[in-house]
Amino acid sequence: MDRIRARIVCVAGARPNFMKVAPILERMAGSAGCEAVLVHTGQHYDEAMSEAFFRDLGIRQPDVSLGVGSETPPRQIARILDRLEPELSRLAPACIVVVGDVNSTLAAALTAAKMGIPLAHVEAGLRSRDRTMPEELNRILTDACADLLFTTERDANENLVREGIDPEAIHFVGNVMIDTLRRFERRARASTILDSMGLEAGGFALVTLHRPSNVDRREDLDRIVTILEGTASRLPVVFPVHPRTRGRLDEAGVASRLEGNPRMRITPPVGYIDFMRLMSAARIVLTDSGGIQEETTALGVPCLTLRENTERPVTISQGTNRLVGSDPARVLAALDEVLRRPLGGEPQVPELWDGRAAERIVAVLERTFGRP
Repeated sequence: MDRIRARIVCVAGARPNFMKVAPILERMAGSAGCEAVLVHTGQHYDEAMSEAFFRDLGIRQPDVSLGVGSETPPRQIARILDRLEPELSRLAPACIVVVGDVNSTLAAALTAAKMGIPLAHVEAGLRSRDRTMPEELNRILTDACADLLFTTERDANENLVREGIDPEAIHFVGNVMIDTLRRFERRARASTILDSMGLEAGGFALVTLHRPSNVDRREDLDRIVTILEGTASRLPVVFPVHPRTRGRLDEAGVASRLEGNPRMRITPPVGYIDFMRLMSAARIVLTDSGGIQEETTALGVPCLTLRENTERPVTISQGTNRLVGSDPARVLAALDEVLRRPLGGEPQVPELWDGRAAERIVAVLERTFGRP
């Protein structure tokens, strides 16, 4: 008797989502028990933030595109709720899979809960305990809606149990971000971006910044500019600028000041393969991104996180990450400390960050929703 494949709707909408959903889609393509339908909300909708990642990661074109575009978070979430509900009614999925902590994640979780559709959350249980961060609220609310919770580290399991989640619903599977990193490592090593930028491996700092706490207010942005200029006085800086960060730099009138610094390379966002090459070759990475904390840990690259907290403590206890806040003196002192250390050494990779997280996730989905 032929097996009926359960329809699983995977919802993604922003750059961090694509790196997490790609290995799940790839694994599900060979599944005997599940078939995947990809819904792209359009939260990130421009070439640099969306379409280039689809090409780099080999993600097939979405089955459904909601096209919500840029808006304030409440309006963006409302648009996704409004546009996703009729699509889910038509598709009648056995389960909805959401990844990460962006607005698209929460909107899909709320839609699933209101429609009574089982929800699986990949990257569940991460907590910064800072509710001023939009992502923290997205994580908490999504986990409260979820029926299956897939975690990347054991601290996340403990967080969920403390919040009253049934331990039977929690599955420690590892990190799908690292699945993607391992899959594309060879291609990243072949990237020519270092040559095109005139960079030497181990001879530059890579910077990414986008969180409101660092770039939205003028006084915060001034501290960031001081850090960038101080870093550039020590070694060349490559800074692929997120669109919202670019807007804040332009509004503050400091973009041209940074671009005029001969030791700074201010670029638009770069594709995944080129960015991986930059990250793996950097002497140090300065960031406020959660995903980059994980990737630098897997690569063994020193990382200074310009925040006072992190939802990924394993990157500190077992990885190369260090929280340094945004005070220029503190950040630059930490930078000098790293630069004094010798290069090399094998990275200590956290448990189950072995490139097989998607395999474990799909196995649980098959057991739960696959039907003979």
